[in-house]
Parts: sequence; C-alpha cells; structure tokens
Amino acid sequence: MHIFVVPPTRTGEERLPDGRLLDWAEWGPSDGAPVLFSPGAATSRHLGFGARAVHDLGVRLISVDRPGLGASTPAPRRTLADFAADIRVFAELTGLGRPAMVGNSQGAPFALACAAAGVVGALAVVSGADEVADPRFADALPPEPRRLVDLAVRDPEAAEKVFAGFTPQAMWDLVMGNSPACDRAVYQQEAFAAAYREALRQAFAQGAAGYARDTVLAMGRWGIDLSSIRVPVDVWYGAEDAGHSPDQGAGLTSRIPGAVRHVVPGVGGAVLWTEARQILRTVLARAR
Repeated sequence: MHIFVVPPTRTGEERLPDGRLLDWAEWGPSDGAPVLFSPGAATSRHLGFGARAVHDLGVRLISVDRPGLGASTPAPRRTLADFAADIRVFAELTGLGRPAMVGNSQGAPFALACAAAGVVGALAVVSGADEVADPRFADALPPEPRRLVDLAVRDPEAAEKVFAGFTPQAMWDLVMGNSPACDRAVYQQEAFAAAYREALRQAFAQGAAGYARDTVLAMGRWGIDLSSIRVPVDVWYGAEDAGHSPDQGAGLTSRIPGAVRHVVPGVGGAVLWTEARQILRTVLARAR
C-alpha cells in the first residue's frame, strides 16, 4: 500500500500567557472541521497523516509540537495535566472550541489527559502507548523495558538522563528494529521515510530533553482519572502491534467509559497511516 504524505500546508506558532510558544502545522482546508493531532514519540509537527483524506472529509488537521520538541518552548517539569492546560489555551487562542483529537503512539497519554480535562470533544487513541507502569502489567514486559519503567516511576530524573541520550538516528533504528514487516513496508517507502526522518530531526532540534520528558511521563504512572472521561473515545490497534500495549489496548479501553476498541488485521503500529480515512471519519462522527 502506497502511503501519500505531504509537507504541512500551513505552519505557525501561538504564544501562551506565560510567554512560551507552541508551534503547529496544518493540513487540509483552513475552514475544515478541526482535528488536533498529538504525534508519536520524538516526532515533530512535520509528520501528519491522511493527506488525501483530510481534503475529502473536510478536515483541518492541526499538529502541535509538545514543549521542548520541534520549535515549542521547553517546560522541563511539565506534567500530562500541564499539556492539557496548554491545549485548552491553544484552542481558545485559535478559536477551535472543543475540537476532536487524535493521539498516536506516545502522544496517546497526552491526548487522554486532554479528554479527561474536557478540552476536546472526541478522541481517537491510535497505537496508544499504554500505562505500562500499571501493576496489571508487572509480569507482561520483557526485562529491559521493565527496568526502564521501574526507573521512570522510582526516579524520574535518572530516567530522563537515560532517555536524553537518544538521537534521531537511534529512534529510527529502534522503530525499524522493532516493527513487523508490514509496518516497515510503510515506514521505508521513500517519501514516508524522508518525512519521518525530517520529523525526527526537527523534534530533536533543541536536544533530547523534550523527548526524555515525554518518555518519562508516558512510562510512569499517568495520574489521569480515565473513568472521568465523558467524551467519545475510540481505541485503534493493528493486530500485528506487539509493542505499544501488552494487551493491544483491551484493558485501556475497559477503563474509559463507553470507549470502543478496533483491532485492524494485517498491520501493526502503522495503522494511523494505513487507516487514516476511517480513523478521521469515525472521530468526526463522534464529535458531531
């Protein structure tokens, strides 16, 4: 399957009340139905999804760099709740109201924080990084990931120092080395690989501290009351995805009232790009 990816149509920045900047990129019609995008690990706003679908469905897809990634101002001690507060202000500044949102991979807990805070009107969690520090996963992780999760819970500052050693190339190698063949067939397409590598390069433009903080927040205990979420949530996993959630989101879905789980055959973590049209169509319908 050929995945069509294009550079952003529009880019810009918003200044928050405390002076920090949040940088963003958009695809689709400027007057389309807004859908915020919380991108995956160590990727900037540069890498979108559904380049054709956003036009066909009338979607204004808005990707936001989390603090310290891309060009957004760092916020070293930020929390998941802090991100939700930032997005609330961002939506107010840009007149988005309560838009729909898509959270991919490591961007999922940040998006879930937005849903729990009532910042967004509907949410799609795609290949979501699960709360692996939850005790129910105590025996489900291999030894090395288990060690890193325990470190993130016990000593977040020490864990950040470990993750601060990552580089764009290290992230590319990690993803390629741990993805099934069906996903590598997507990631290694020439145009996609170029866009993905550019998003990695941009994400590390200020160093690795932003990625390190993201990873500690995602790997540790989230502190999100998932049972308080009152907006529609769809949870999407590829059937070949063995990395983002030990149970492919079954437990995560059960913790969110009314959430609907979709498991797509023949793909793994690349499901955001192979099923972009259906994911966008579904989250738009939920938001309406």
